[in-house]
Amino acid sequence: MFKHVVRIADTDLDGKKPILFALTGIKGIGIRMAQNIVYELDLDPRKKLGELEDEKIEKLKKFIEEKIEDLPSWLLNRRKEPHSGKSFHLLSKDIELARILDVENLIKIRCYRGMRHARGKKVRGQRTRTTGRRGRTVGVQRKKK
Repeated sequence: MFKHVVRIADTDLDGKKPILFALTGIKGIGIRMAQNIVYELDLDPRKKLGELEDEKIEKLKKFIEEKIEDLPSWLLNRRKEPHSGKSFHLLSKDIELARILDVENLIKIRCYRGMRHARGKKVRGQRTRTTGRRGRTVGVQRKKK
């Protein structure tokens, strides 16, 4: 039976898309990670996600939610995490939470990047002389005659 919507890792995926591209709908899984997941589970990447049998969908869910760390560490999106030193892969809401905690840590240790974040300035070396202005526009004004 064809499934139009498949739920994996708290995300609704389109069953009409090929497995390879449907998996990229999960935040934290890109095309390369999807290729490795499909290869690891020995699935046909061109087959539609909704055409998979229930056992294979369950196998896919279990792999993504529990065994994704078994893939090579260079594929994971959180390598050598600062607190534990371990490598793992974050998905969906965990990515946003980890990013927020990282920025809070930068602010707490008062490094340059943290101070830029705290002040709402640009962090990655972009120019700020003319761009990135908020609020009242500042510029050259002509004198009235």
